[in-house]
Amino acid sequence: MIILSEKGKKTGRIAAVFSFGNIADITAYQSFILLIFTFYYSVVGIQIELVTIGFIIWSFWNMINDPILGYISDRTHTKYGRRRPWVMIAFIPLSIIMIFLFTPLLPIGIANQIGNFAYFLIIIIVFELFYTMYSLNVTSMFPEVFLSQKERTQANNIRAVYTIIGLIVAFLLPGMIIQDFTDATYLNQYQAFGAIACTVIAITALIFLMFGPKEKEEFQKDYENAFSFGKSIIYCIKSKSFRWYIIAELCNWAVYGMLPTIVPLYAKFVLGAEGFMTSLLLGLTFISAALFMTVLWKPVVRRWGNKRAWILSMSIWAASLLPLMFISDYISGMVVFFLIGIGLSGSLYIIDLIVADIIDEDEVSTGIRREAGYYGVNALILRFSNVIVIVAIGTVLSTVGWQVFEPSMVTPSVLFGLRSLMFIFPAIALLIAILAMTQYPLHGERLKDVKLKREEIHQQKKARI
Repeated sequence: MIILSEKGKKTGRIAAVFSFGNIADITAYQSFILLIFTFYYSVVGIQIELVTIGFIIWSFWNMINDPILGYISDRTHTKYGRRRPWVMIAFIPLSIIMIFLFTPLLPIGIANQIGNFAYFLIIIIVFELFYTMYSLNVTSMFPEVFLSQKERTQANNIRAVYTIIGLIVAFLLPGMIIQDFTDATYLNQYQAFGAIACTVIAITALIFLMFGPKEKEEFQKDYENAFSFGKSIIYCIKSKSFRWYIIAELCNWAVYGMLPTIVPLYAKFVLGAEGFMTSLLLGLTFISAALFMTVLWKPVVRRWGNKRAWILSMSIWAASLLPLMFISDYISGMVVFFLIGIGLSGSLYIIDLIVADIIDEDEVSTGIRREAGYYGVNALILRFSNVIVIVAIGTVLSTVGWQVFEPSMVTPSVLFGLRSLMFIFPAIALLIAILAMTQYPLHGERLKDVKLKREEIHQQKKARI
């Protein structure tokens, strides 16, 4: 039996309320990743080349949008703090946009393809604006609210549970509502899910704002010394720790994006599953992730540190994807998707801990905390993963003769293409990530030294209040 100190109990309470913000974040983005490609490609009927162009334009917009919002957040100064005002502004539009994502401007059909493509492009750009405004500022509060490694680990354990709740809404609930993800007959069911997602996001974000932690007073003056936009980006890129981490994170995000995006098609045409059966596959992955996150990765991180634990988790993750090249029945799929959660859970658990360490190292170097600046530049680079994913999907589906969604034209080449998108591309990405993390320098004695110097800086800031 583990007995928590009063400080530990307080951290737990704060983390529990803080994590409601995480439910809204996960619900919005993961349901977007799961459904939007399949919805506009197979339901609305936009041909693959136009869908690819739309996602590429969206990705380049994100590369501008994210660092600018991060820069503005770091320079914000209000009585509510730097981050919370932006969360207040963003959460209602983000909630409402979930409905419009699944409401095409024009009736579905080839005659309206260009009009619906234009709507698709505009609506995903508007979604990303408000999602980034919300997510970047909630995420930026984590390393500031939870400063010590012990607090971060405890808070991360609690966040993991709430993350699973968000993933259940994003991945399981659509399958309970939408009978077939690829059939235009079920357009109304897509819209019903959008309305439910809107409600979940609004309620959980409101709980976070009403009862969540306030920003720490000792960091409220950091905006006065905030860097210019260009200098902020330069300082992030100058960090050797950040450079090696961001390569690994970019590759992880490519896999995060690829698997749920292609699962509706893979499940239906390779495994013979649709609707809730498809959602259940992803649900099993994240149930597995929830089980292994604290049981396995918490003690591994404590014993091995963030760097070695992440390398191990990505190795397990890559190996677990191999059977997707060969299986062809739903029961085997259930087993494999459950096993995928083991490696995936390590990545979900460790990444924010590594980013928090890098931000601490930056504060030791610059004297100011720049969470949003780092997360903004982080997001700028991660948006390349969207380009990687959609170009890979577009190239493969075009090569195998599936430019326009035709369920009756599923050839062996199409099946091989779907299998390769589920294993070959993700495995290559994870191998690159593992190689990058072998060069990551912020661990061991160097990390301990950063933590000591950071504490000295925080004491100095408190003394000036």
